[in-house]
Amino acid sequence: MISQHSKKGLRNPWLLGMIGLIVLVLGVNGAFVWFATHSRSTLVDRDYSTKDRKSNAAVVSDLQEQKALAWKISVNKPRRIAMGLPAKYEISVADREGMPVSGTMEVEAYRASDASKDFTTVFREVSPGNYRGDISLPLKGYWELRVRVRRGGDVFEAGTDRLMAEIAP
Repeated sequence: MISQHSKKGLRNPWLLGMIGLIVLVLGVNGAFVWFATHSRSTLVDRDYSTKDRKSNAAVVSDLQEQKALAWKISVNKPRRIAMGLPAKYEISVADREGMPVSGTMEVEAYRASDASKDFTTVFREVSPGNYRGDISLPLKGYWELRVRVRRGGDVFEAGTDRLMAEIAP
């Protein structure tokens, strides 16, 4: 056997093969961790199979309506979010021309790992196009917010980046 002829440990092809395999596995795992921490979450609605069953044409129509509205939402969130403590959020909504959008706003907080803790909060309008509300996340971990603004017959939805709820100090 070839390994019998090479008595030096680092020149043994079996050892080199095992070291190469370990490096490969660690590299692949490192890539998975990097993608998991640097890519946008793709959380799924809890009722995705039954909620809003629409034809492809209806989905495309909804997307075109969203694009036609072209509302811009900016979310001012706190620097640190502690589990179980209310955090103040300020959300501004402007239309295509930059004019404030007055209406009603709901913010849905959801996470992938425990759908029973998902909830919806109504934000109040403090000035034209500016909304304020408190959100208290009941569990630690990653959460996402879905903002839904209604003005008359127009409905605009936007998601936020993931937020991390930490254990309160």
